[in-house]
Amino acid sequence: MSQEHSEQRELFSHPHRRFNPLTREWILVSPHRNDRPWQGKTEDLPQAAAVSYDPQCYLCPGNARAGGARNPSYKSTFVFDNDFAALRLEMQPEELNDAGLMVARSESGVCRVVCFSERHDLTLALMSEDEVREVVEVWVAQSKELGRIPGISHVQIF
Repeated sequence: MSQEHSEQRELFSHPHRRFNPLTREWILVSPHRNDRPWQGKTEDLPQAAAVSYDPQCYLCPGNARAGGARNPSYKSTFVFDNDFAALRLEMQPEELNDAGLMVARSESGVCRVVCFSERHDLTLALMSEDEVREVVEVWVAQSKELGRIPGISHVQIF
């Protein structure tokens, strides 16, 4: 395998941006996110009411997360670096330009998870005003903290 193909393979296994020459836009590609566990929607029979603690949930207090770390026994909001983040801060600068047909650059960043409550069954819509205010205050604090990191020029809360 040539050195160029080896470098391409390395770049394409990490977060990077690709340039679309047709739309003249950059898109974010995070190939390693295919390794994250799926807890998305599936169509099952209706179940009983949700429980306040799920021993199988990797976000609940005290449980092991999908990446292997264990959550503390938190009682309100809890913030941690995403175990399967779309971006990683420690990325080495890499670039590929194949005659303008494939243009890609490594991209770095930080992705965090904010658990709103220790209760597995509680959604933002069901929280009290004070609880929602605490979540928003955490968002503000995270935005400020992440914005101070060298190389971070944009923070998106979603």
